[in-house]
Amino acid sequence: MAKISTKHQYKVIVERDEDGFYVASVPALPGCHTQARTLPELTRRVSEAIQLCLEIVRTNPRYRARIKQLSYEPTFIGVETVEV
Repeated sequence: MAKISTKHQYKVIVERDEDGFYVASVPALPGCHTQARTLPELTRRVSEAIQLCLEIVRTNPRYRARIKQLSYEPTFIGVETVEV
């Protein structure tokens, strides 16, 4: 019998830095970050970064414990500009 692969969805926070790079962070996986020049490249890279983090989850109990401590599931509220 073939193994059925289950897919999981992760929320990714995407920003653009001062040099024009797109930067992605995955709050559910502490330390899971990447960057790229284009959004399609960023999508590919963040997928690879998530896969690498999930491999570490399977093999490293210390990282699993860290996830329980530091991860969170963000709820997008909005973006505001504050003038000071």
